[in-house]
Amino acid sequence: MGDTSRSQTVSTRLQQIAKQAEDYPQMVFTTLAHHLDVDLLREAYRHTRKNSSPGVDGITAKQYGEHLEENLQDLYGRLKNGRYTAPPVMRAWLEKDNGKKRPIGKPTFEDKIVQRAVMMLLEPIYEQVFHDFSHGFRRGRSQHRALKELRENLIDLRINWIVIADITGLFDNLDHEILRNLIKKRMNDGTLLRLIGKWLNAGVMEGKSIHHPEQGTPQGGVISPILSNIFLHYVLDDWFEREVHPRLKGRSFLIRWADDFIIGFEYKSDAERVMKVLPKRFERYNLSLHPDKTSLVRFSKPFTKQESQERGTFDFLGFTFYWGKGLKGYWVIKKRTARKRLSRFMKRIWQWCKENLHEPIGGQYKIVCSKLRGFYQYYGVRSNYKALEVVFEYTEKAWRRWLSRRSQKGKVLFEDLRKTYPLPLPRIVHSV
Repeated sequence: MGDTSRSQTVSTRLQQIAKQAEDYPQMVFTTLAHHLDVDLLREAYRHTRKNSSPGVDGITAKQYGEHLEENLQDLYGRLKNGRYTAPPVMRAWLEKDNGKKRPIGKPTFEDKIVQRAVMMLLEPIYEQVFHDFSHGFRRGRSQHRALKELRENLIDLRINWIVIADITGLFDNLDHEILRNLIKKRMNDGTLLRLIGKWLNAGVMEGKSIHHPEQGTPQGGVISPILSNIFLHYVLDDWFEREVHPRLKGRSFLIRWADDFIIGFEYKSDAERVMKVLPKRFERYNLSLHPDKTSLVRFSKPFTKQESQERGTFDFLGFTFYWGKGLKGYWVIKKRTARKRLSRFMKRIWQWCKENLHEPIGGQYKIVCSKLRGFYQYYGVRSNYKALEVVFEYTEKAWRRWLSRRSQKGKVLFEDLRKTYPLPLPRIVHSV
């Protein structure tokens, strides 16, 4: 059987699971492990990134793929007999812009395959459960779709108040026992639950020492996004939809991307009520909201310029939302690149130009263009052209500054360089 036929067979099975989940919303899936076969593992391998760093075993994707069929057969045998052991995740640290460090996890390549295979079995079940306003880590969703939905809700529901909430370290603080109980609401297959338990307890390796966190999802794990979505679906999304929304006097909405969420309200009294119960709701599940980053903001349409200055702004997915005058003189909701994101990009481009000033000009040009296009691709929205111009001009300045520091022999006249290597100009990518 060819690879295409095998992929279609796996796809058909997953569609059947999704159809069952849709037709029987109260059904709890107890027999899924038989789908965890070589064909599914092969399909999981096909969808797993091949360019990431190896984990604790040092095996790269290329090495694993050299004897793919033997490796998958051996892996299947260990999974079928319950002999599969989840290896610890190698931890590395990345410097943040504020001087602090952020941990990143490096699972082994084989473990990524198994995690992706299990995720592929969970996804068709929980996609029928998740609400439409949950966007993060879901197929066919994007940040710009969430941003578009947010703006439409602000206008259509005549929202005047915004609750901005920040969950303190979601991925590091998920309670394992609570997570397992929430998963069992729709999936109670013992084999898959044991695998998830192995990942939760696999431990983290730093240097030669291994420690086992008592909470949190696997760092860098393919399975972590869907586990966190399941957790927040029951803790926040479903609770808001079933218990909070029907009790409010006015209109409201919730938009969530992973652990970032915004709640909008028509009336201040509704917003204040939810602000009081929200921390208690998260505490019940051993999570907390950051006290300094959780706030209530007035966001109603202004009638004068002074009122516009008095109205609050809020940030979501890298953009700052605010009221401003449109081309026809009417008040409209606009968005611009959040100040922190703008500053972070400029610091990084300056540092990159500094560290690579002696590299060949052609190679530098390709990478600088790629970085600029990436910025335009995400932040190129209407009303944000000024930020794109600022980034373009700053990038040109940084590149010119560090090229001028090369030795006399390798010195470059930037005006000549501009003609030969023109940087991509700012452009609006997203018209909505």
